Amino acid sequence: MTEMLPHILVVDDAREIREPLTKYLQQNGYRAMGADGAQAARKLMRAHAFDLVVLDVMMPGEDGFAFCRSVRETSAVPILFLTARGEDVDRIVGIELGADDYMVKPFNPRELLARIGAILRRARALPVQQQTPAAGRIKFGRWLLDTAKRELFDEAGVGVALSSGEYRLLLVLIERPNLTLTRDQLLDLTRGREAQLFDRSIDNAIMRLRRKIEDDPRNPKIIKTVWGGGYVFTAEPAAA
Repeated sequence: MTEMLPHILVVDDAREIREPLTKYLQQNGYRAMGADGAQAARKLMRAHAFDLVVLDVMMPGEDGFAFCRSVRETSAVPILFLTARGEDVDRIVGIELGADDYMVKPFNPRELLARIGAILRRARALPVQQQTPAAGRIKFGRWLLDTAKRELFDEAGVGVALSSGEYRLLLVLIERPNLTLTRDQLLDLTRGREAQLFDRSIDNAIMRLRRKIEDDPRNPKIIKTVWGGGYVFTAEPAAA
């Protein structure tokens, strides 16, 4: 039953890479489709559900970094960058934008398969997103999160600055209210597992977020610590 196989989207403007890779994935236990750029990828993503995106960086028009940023605004689909840009700064930028992994061309197809398998296993092990409001404006407690603008406002309408990492963390928590999430799960859900190497631990991110949304960060009521377990978001989100 091919419908049950993981579905992968390969986005690369180089036909000599995109088509053989798509065929290789199909021969190794996956459904796969190819797109020659961001515009074609968006069209396919509107029509099909994908379990993972293999994404090139250097594409004409909208590059892979910009496309990844836009996908992350509405989707948590795993993304693996596959690119000729192998500098450390490019790898860090990719992970910071929300990618799950980063491979450099030329690549070993068997290693790519192994990395895809690892990403998919990790994704299946994560807590599922709950039925949270689909609206672009979500209210919790005295706060309002505008997901379209990626901005947080208090009850007086005053904006509170959030870093991209703080925004992703808050959204992950809002999407899974009253569910205990371990540190490892939060790292994966915020697409930051590799970012921990650059002093972005979950504990520090939670502490910074509490300073912004809790009345008393030392006695938090919204993001509570579960000793030995992780963290739980206790507010009830609702469409504003």
